[in-house]
Amino acid sequence: MAKTVRGMVEEALTLVTTYSVDEARALHGQPGVQFVDIRDPRELEREGAIPGAFHAPRGMLEFWIDPESPYHKPILNQKDTRYVLFCAGGWRSALAARVMQEMGVQGVAHLHGGFGAWKAAGAPMVEPKPRAPKPAA
Repeated sequence: MAKTVRGMVEEALTLVTTYSVDEARALHGQPGVQFVDIRDPRELEREGAIPGAFHAPRGMLEFWIDPESPYHKPILNQKDTRYVLFCAGGWRSALAARVMQEMGVQGVAHLHGGFGAWKAAGAPMVEPKPRAPKPAA
């Protein structure tokens, strides 16, 4: 295998700013700072979320960043915005932050330990909202 996931994450961590939970908490809610949750929708339903975070599932990130994509979301490519990406544990967000940098987005960082570390630290969160059960047929 030419590259491993661990190797890719380690490389991304040398190129991407990493915030501790305390550093991220100090930025949370500040003007010009956008938290970006790249977890799968089922993870949000199960675990909860960081208040005010924009949800951009990892599988759509590149499509949502690119202004030429039919799926573009302008919130993910704003000048003078500092982005703090997070996933469950910090690996996917490190890779995603690196991709954002490669695509030319400035001010990108990620949260060390991800949402798990945020939650364990007692940082503000929105409780999970499980889906309503499907009606019986």
